[in-house]
Amino acid sequence: MTEQKTILKALAGETQAIPPIWMMRQAGRYLPEYKATRAQAGDFLSLCYNSDLATEVTLQPIRRYGFDAAILFADILLVPQALGADLWFVTGEGPRLSTITDQAGVDALRPVEDIHETLNPIYQTVRNLASALPRETTLIGFAGAPWTVATYMIAGRGTPDQGPAHMLKDTNPAAFDALMARITAATIEYLSAQIEAGAECVKLFDSWAGSLKGADFDRYAIEPAREIIAALKTRHPETPIIAFPREGGDKYIGFAKATGADCVALDNSVSPQWAAENVQIDGCVQGNLASSHMVTGGEALARETRAIVQAFSNGPHIFNLGHGITPDANPDNVQHMIDVVRGG
Repeated sequence: MTEQKTILKALAGETQAIPPIWMMRQAGRYLPEYKATRAQAGDFLSLCYNSDLATEVTLQPIRRYGFDAAILFADILLVPQALGADLWFVTGEGPRLSTITDQAGVDALRPVEDIHETLNPIYQTVRNLASALPRETTLIGFAGAPWTVATYMIAGRGTPDQGPAHMLKDTNPAAFDALMARITAATIEYLSAQIEAGAECVKLFDSWAGSLKGADFDRYAIEPAREIIAALKTRHPETPIIAFPREGGDKYIGFAKATGADCVALDNSVSPQWAAENVQIDGCVQGNLASSHMVTGGEALARETRAIVQAFSNGPHIFNLGHGITPDANPDNVQHMIDVVRGG
C-alpha cells in the first residue's frame, strides 16, 4: 500500500496532478472536538502523554477532513523534558522550562539513552496510529530541530528574537555546542524510535531558524539537520524526511542538497513562484499558504490556494500552510481550502 500513498509519492519526487495535503497543527484548538478531548485530559502535557487521547486528537482532523497525512500529536519540548528539564505550560502564555546557561547545566542533563523511559507513551501513540489510520493516510512523526529546542532550553520560554540563545552561543560557545550536541543525539534517538513504532515519514521543525544569519545558519541549522538526517538514513534508508528551516529566506536554496532532506517545507515569507524556481528544482517542497487565510477565508483564500498549486504544479509538491493553523481559525475555511486544492 505504501506506493499508493500520495504523500510518499511526492516525497519520492513524483509530480501529481492534485497535490497531497495536510496542515501543520491540524489537530488543535481550532476544532471543537479537540477542545473537548483536551478538557478530558486535564492539561496539555497530560494530553501529550496519554496515548489513547493523543491518538484520538490526531485522528480527529482525518475523520473531519480526510487529509492525506496525520501528524503525531506531541510537542517539540518533550525532548528537553526527557533530558531532565522541568517543563510546564502557563495557560494563555505557553511553555516554561528550567533554564540552561552554562556547562554545568548541560552536564546535569540525563544521558541520551535514558530519554525513552519518558517518551515511551509517545511511541505508543505512534503504534496506535499506525494501526488506526485509514490505509491511504501517511503517518508523520516529528521533532524540533536542535537550534529551536535549544532556544527554549536556554531562555526557559519562547522569546521574540531568541536573544538568550544567541548570547550563550556568542559568549560561551563550548557550553552552547555541548547543548546542541546533546539535543542532536537525543533527536536522532527520538525520531528513530518513532520510525520503529510506525511513522512513515518524519519532519524536523526549525521554527526559529530565521534568526540565524550567515555562517551561524550553516553551523546551527544546516549542520545539525545534516547530522540527524544522515543518522536516520543509515538506520532507516527508506524513510523520507521533511525539513522546515522556517524563515530561512535565501538559505532555502540548496537546503535539501546540503542536509539530505527529501523535502523542504516553506513558510509564507517566500513566494511560491520564487520557491519553484529556486528550491523545488532540487526536489519536493511543502507549503506555503499563509495561516491567516484560515481565519479570514473568502475569495482571497481560494485565489491564493490556486496560485500556490499552480506555481508548484511542475514538480513534487505537498500542499500545506506556511506555519501552523491558529486557534482562531474557522474550521469551514479549512474545508474550503481542501476543496480548492482538490478541484472542488
